[in-house]
Amino acid sequence: MRIAVFVTCWGDALFPATGRAVVRLLEHLGHEVVFEPAQTCCGHMHWTAGYHPEAIALARRLTEVFAGHDVIVTPSASCAATVRTAYPRMDPALAGLPVYELSELLVDVLGVTDVGARYPHRVTYQPTCHSLRALGLGDRPLRLLRAVRDLELADLPEAGECCGFGGAFAVKNADTSVAMVADKIARIHETGADVVCATDDSCLTHLGGALSRLRSGVRAVHLAEILASGLGAAGPAPVPGAAARRADAP
Repeated sequence: MRIAVFVTCWGDALFPATGRAVVRLLEHLGHEVVFEPAQTCCGHMHWTAGYHPEAIALARRLTEVFAGHDVIVTPSASCAATVRTAYPRMDPALAGLPVYELSELLVDVLGVTDVGARYPHRVTYQPTCHSLRALGLGDRPLRLLRAVRDLELADLPEAGECCGFGGAFAVKNADTSVAMVADKIARIHETGADVVCATDDSCLTHLGGALSRLRSGVRAVHLAEILASGLGAAGPAPVPGAAARRADAP
């Protein structure tokens, strides 16, 4: 399958390892991965902060850039939710862009739960607000994590509670945000996990910052990086000749 990667501006600027992990994982599973170099922000922050004309302009731009792609994957539940739920409200003509969050693509479209990964750590999973409420990912990420070799999955108490990031919420309501992340970190520590995993690097930034300040030793790691870990040692063999390339390459 030919799959276009929407890497997100957050990933592009701060977490390029997540995008590389998505490419490595999909190539391992035998798919052709393409990247549209003209892609920019989806407009999520602009839309939620009330800058609607600017958000609509970005939405139209992203829709134009990815026009013609039948399958688009993003390692961000927030951005996937923006495209699928906010774009139709911005302009009905923007509805229907086939963007999938990574776990949706793997489980629902590709029919895969065991990707062949190996990750020898105790991991707890934090369902981000957009993954839980906007996309309804349910247990898809957990099904993928349970299939990872040597990974010990620990249930997170009160997992459905927000971590306190919420994009601009963390800036506009800093005291409340700090209190919320303190509660979340306490629940993470209860699990005894050495890694907390999520589907959004934005939320993991918030969690990782709090964990770092406490010097707790717990790391915040994106789901894509866990699923791309240890590939080749076991699991599905890659299809010969599968390669990532720029969408405008000959």
